Amino acid sequence: MSSDELTPRMIVERLDQHIIGQNEAKRAVAIALRNRWRRQNVREELAEEISPKNIIMIGPTGVGKTEIARRLAKLDNSPFLKVEASKFTEVGYVGRDVESMIRDLVELTVNTVRLEEQEKVRAKAAEIAEERILDILLPLRQPEGPEDRIVDIQESQQYTTVESVPVSDTTREKLRKLLREGRLDNRMVDIETSEVRQGPMIEIFSSSGVEDMGLNIKEMFGNLFPQKKKKVRMKVPEAMDILEEEEAQRLVDMEKVTRIALDRVEQSGIIFLDEIDKIVGADGGQGPDVSREGVQRDLLPIVEGSNVNTKYGMVMTDHILFIAAGAFSGSKPSDLIPELQGRFPIRVELNSLGKEEFIRILTEPSNALVKQYIEMLATEGIELSFTEDAIAEIAEYASLVNERTENIGARRLYTIMENLLEDISFDAPDMEEKKIVIDENYVGEKLNDIIEDEDLSRYIL
Repeated sequence: MSSDELTPRMIVERLDQHIIGQNEAKRAVAIALRNRWRRQNVREELAEEISPKNIIMIGPTGVGKTEIARRLAKLDNSPFLKVEASKFTEVGYVGRDVESMIRDLVELTVNTVRLEEQEKVRAKAAEIAEERILDILLPLRQPEGPEDRIVDIQESQQYTTVESVPVSDTTREKLRKLLREGRLDNRMVDIETSEVRQGPMIEIFSSSGVEDMGLNIKEMFGNLFPQKKKKVRMKVPEAMDILEEEEAQRLVDMEKVTRIALDRVEQSGIIFLDEIDKIVGADGGQGPDVSREGVQRDLLPIVEGSNVNTKYGMVMTDHILFIAAGAFSGSKPSDLIPELQGRFPIRVELNSLGKEEFIRILTEPSNALVKQYIEMLATEGIELSFTEDAIAEIAEYASLVNERTENIGARRLYTIMENLLEDISFDAPDMEEKKIVIDENYVGEKLNDIIEDEDLSRYIL
């Protein structure tokens, strides 16, 4: 669906198909996405002045923060990257520099655009690959004399090449017809493929990316150690696939790919900054808190708009949408440095999930857990079904464990469901009874002992 058709109401409806509740957060991201389309349709000089309204989502883990951002990006195929803010702490030891997230987003987008461009030239690549296969099956050679004869292709399937066939359009077309009909699928051919050369492993310790030095290490060593060709014997269909892929890569204009990718990142990129509460430091100027505040200051120019050097060229971050998220259980958004707070003007709080939400999560979304297990076990011939009271009981247990131990939201359902269906999943291939109904009693038998023993539930669930 094109961006102009995605109204805020329609965006929320699409998100509702995958995420239960959290209407306030859905409305906020829907408006942000629509505002991007609005900016691209105002006059150019004003469009440059309109900056995205970045969002902070506040809520415990497992309530849908990441899923909302991921599904939002999929709606209009926006370049999307999820990154944990905590990985930017202690750069030079275990962390990474902040600009690396822009380079990662560009790399992902270049790969996506390249695949899109390859699909556009796939038909042409298939034609060239077919000609190359015919050249292998019917090598170019001059007839040596009147004694040369045309061998019946159908009677010589055991040969890799038809060396006694002189070059003629008639023979080539006959061979092409056999190839397209699949009658040469069992023929073995020798093709030349590029052997990937692995250069020496090098680690570079730097607070800034290697790209900042204007170097592309892989390309540099690729030139020092050129690719070697190697001959591989395989069946005709496999050879066709490999040759088609090679030709598709050759036909793609990488300059065009880079140009499209950079524009797409700058105009419609989305970066999801998870665990932003982990870079909030307490008052004081000693210990790890200094590092955390330093990460905030490093993030500031990226979020407010700056130029980042990548191996594909400079990228402006002025119009990239940043969606930050965190539990903020021991801190609050106002603990962020004031400059960074100002770059995240929209704040939405996501609600904790209880029994009623768990029931809906188990059944309503198109990828609901119950539907997943039913479909997976159907591959073993098992007809699995759940009664309504069984689903209510599962939701009750998940809610109870979240209250007693750590509240991990909807992720608790994965643990509960795996423990509930462990025996069925293990025995499914050997079971004679193919129809299984999960009811309230079955759920109680499997989970009740674990739930009642708090220490046991802490370790198992």
